[in-house]
Amino acid sequence: MENEGDEVERTVRWLEDVASGVLKREFEFLTLQGLRVVRARKDSFLCRFVVPDRLSDRDGNWHVGAMATLIDDVGAATVYCATGTGHVKATLDFSVSYLSTATLSLSLSLSLAVHTCDCCRL
Repeated sequence: MENEGDEVERTVRWLEDVASGVLKREFEFLTLQGLRVVRARKDSFLCRFVVPDRLSDRDGNWHVGAMATLIDDVGAATVYCATGTGHVKATLDFSVSYLSTATLSLSLSLSLAVHTCDCCRL
């Protein structure tokens, strides 16, 4: 894993602690359990996740609430790392591309990045 600074290491540790239950955040632990950070940089994260049976909806697909929690937590961690604010803030807007229904046992790659323009500097 490539780390660039204290924020990256601290953010990776936070995600791993949530995913392993160390932080006692039960809802997020149930949703992120098994998440693996593959690459971490100041402005982007690449994670792997296999959708477990416990996160299924009544049709046997990945429950959209569990999906949103995973995206929100990893996205917030990415923003935290890019801004170096010292804490994770509420997220404002994500662009998510859904290519198909996520089924159970599906192995996913999550690639999250913070993009800036000249009008809004972090």
